[in-house]
Amino acid sequence: MNNRMMSVTALFTLWLGGLMAGLAQAACLGDPNATRRHEVYVVPQLTPPVLLANWAPLLEQLGRQTGLCFELRVAASIPDFERALLSGQPDFAFVNPYHAVMAKQTHGYLPLVIDSQQKLSGILMVRADSPIQSIRELEGQTIAFPAPNAFGASLLIRSQLAQQGIRIQPKYVKTHANVYRAVILGDVLAGGGVNNTLKRESPVVREQLRLLYETPGHAPHPFVAHPRVAEHLRETVITTLLKLGDNEAGRRMLDAIQIPSPMRADYARDFLPLESLQIEKFLVKNEKP
Repeated sequence: MNNRMMSVTALFTLWLGGLMAGLAQAACLGDPNATRRHEVYVVPQLTPPVLLANWAPLLEQLGRQTGLCFELRVAASIPDFERALLSGQPDFAFVNPYHAVMAKQTHGYLPLVIDSQQKLSGILMVRADSPIQSIRELEGQTIAFPAPNAFGASLLIRSQLAQQGIRIQPKYVKTHANVYRAVILGDVLAGGGVNNTLKRESPVVREQLRLLYETPGHAPHPFVAHPRVAEHLRETVITTLLKLGDNEAGRRMLDAIQIPSPMRADYARDFLPLESLQIEKFLVKNEKP
């Protein structure tokens, strides 16, 4: 894929994303007769068209089965998403693991479900033909990350590089998809992502990248709820999501949102251990978009 083609594709994706976001955010996904709408925010790891295509069918099905109406919100950037989350705006949200910690500490958000099969790991990718063989060769280099507070794709990787005394210059490019393409185009020597987003890229993208480094695994992204959502509604959402995994159509929708084998989440088991990682000093608060 040449540079011009990728640039044209990126511009079209951006335009289409804005159009789809406007349409989706005006729509009620689920039961149109529900007494209120519940806002659902999704961390923008990927482009808006991909997120909307993945989440709208799931929320439509979930809403119809639970009698709820969901309003899907896709923020323009991860910092924009964080500002909404940490202000307590979403009723429900799909968040990275450390967002779950931050949201629990600020507003008491409760994790509902996570995937039971695959841990989340941060990955550092280089071009497939790159001569770089060790992370120590990244000393002083510019490395792409989606955003400062992306957990696996940024916080974990930056903290581990720092622990090994490797100084880098971070470049934040908004999404995981942008990171992978920045590496392919040679804008940066390496970029941070996570295993779950890389495997959802097309073969054309994956075959141009090579894994340089992978962090230890942690609990994956959870679907969380604000405590203002009534307990019986939270329980209904949990049981319905678990039941969706019982049939092929439901499993396809769950796989698209990175929860292919859902199980009930537990904060103490899944996310409390993250509080001991001591990555707070790598957080960037009130980051401008």
